[in-house]
Amino acid sequence: MNEFIKALDLEYSYPVDEGRELVSTLKGINLNIEQGSFVALLGHNGSGKSTLAKHFNAILQPTGGKMLVLGMDTGDEEQVIEIRRNVGMVFQNPDNQLVSNVVEEDVAFGPENLGIESAEILERVEDALNMVDMNHLRTHAPHLLSGGQKQRIAIAGIIAMRPRCIVLDEPTAMLDPNGRREVMETINVLNKKYGITVILITHHMSEAVEADRVIVLDDGHIFMDGTPKEVFARVDELKSIGLTVPDTVELVCRLNERGFNLPLSALTPAECAAAIAAALKGEV
Repeated sequence: MNEFIKALDLEYSYPVDEGRELVSTLKGINLNIEQGSFVALLGHNGSGKSTLAKHFNAILQPTGGKMLVLGMDTGDEEQVIEIRRNVGMVFQNPDNQLVSNVVEEDVAFGPENLGIESAEILERVEDALNMVDMNHLRTHAPHLLSGGQKQRIAIAGIIAMRPRCIVLDEPTAMLDPNGRREVMETINVLNKKYGITVILITHHMSEAVEADRVIVLDDGHIFMDGTPKEVFARVDELKSIGLTVPDTVELVCRLNERGFNLPLSALTPAECAAAIAAALKGEV
């Protein structure tokens, strides 16, 4: 895979009040994200994860170091439009991204603002709605949809602008379990079927399990970086910075405290069930 995003000694500080010292939220981040990968970004509140995400499409500019997207410097004003064509952002509350009274008009809003011709906009809307499995609701009013459906429409609106990367900042935080499942299924389809690079910020560890790679931030630094199995095996370290682990890992830890010898790499419910069954049969 080719390098898509590169952070070089990235720093970001902001003033709390006029005349007071700057507060540093990113402290020398060095990071490469490959085209076509699915990366989960974790960290407690205030760790810097949302601040980092806003650098990926130049919403924020570094106060030190550089952020490069496809080799383009986000600090170069002449490159910002092209960077935002390639990196789309989806936020926590879908209602904040829905602007029209009809689903298909909402999805068309982004391409229209890019100056795309009408015929191509129609094609993009059709493609985007199919990709999130929402074409059957194209003439519905967004405000009548469920939370999960609204978020999928918000994602479709970003897809219609044809980005090569989508950054999702806690997109399931306001959703019920069914809505969360719908959005995660959509994210996986976009990544696995269509090759879109996905960067997911989440507090739900079960969602991070689905990623190819997990990056953990703490106090503006990269604390961990590895596969889900590598990261979630470091249970005590994660808990030391205020994070939890997937329920499956927590269950395995508790069983191991009671004499079992189960692998912490059993992340999914199916893997966990298989490991417990093998242990009960004396195979582990």
